[in-house]
Parts: sequence; structure tokens; C-alpha cells
Amino acid sequence: MTESHVDRVVAARMAAARQKVEAKKRAREELAEARRRGLAQRHAQKLAHLHPPTGNVPTGQQEQAVAPAQPTGSATKEPAQTSTDRRSQ
Repeated sequence: MTESHVDRVVAARMAAARQKVEAKKRAREELAEARRRGLAQRHAQKLAHLHPPTGNVPTGQQEQAVAPAQPTGSATKEPAQTSTDRRSQ
């Protein structure tokens, strides 16, 4: 038996619908994969900010973080001796 025009049109529409469904499925899979990669990158970046590696800190910065800052100014310096101070000694 020969295939009628209607049968060919229906078969063509069904094939187009299958292709459309497959294209949407591929697009969803690609989007999901891109999302997974983005979330993994975001997670790794967040962990790096929360817990920075200790080996990359320069020595000077480590010392500053451990030792308290020394006060500066005239309060920490001993007064210079003047000529009157020397006479009294």
C-alpha cells in the first residue's frame, strides 16, 4: 500500500516534535551542567575566603598579627637630658 499525503504530514510533525523534545532536553542538561560548575566554583571561592591558606601570608604580616602594636609618640620615649638635669646628678 502507498503512504498517503496525510500520513506523511503526520509522520513529519511527529519527527519534528521528537527533535524539539530532544533539543530541549539537551539544553536543560547543558544548563544544569553549567549551573553545577558555577555552584562548585562559587563554593570553592567562598571556602577560600572563609579559610585563607596560612602558607601564603608574608612573614611581616604574620608578626604584625601576633604582636600587639607598639604605642608611638613621646609617651614611650625617655626625655632627653638637659644641662640642668646633668648638674643635679
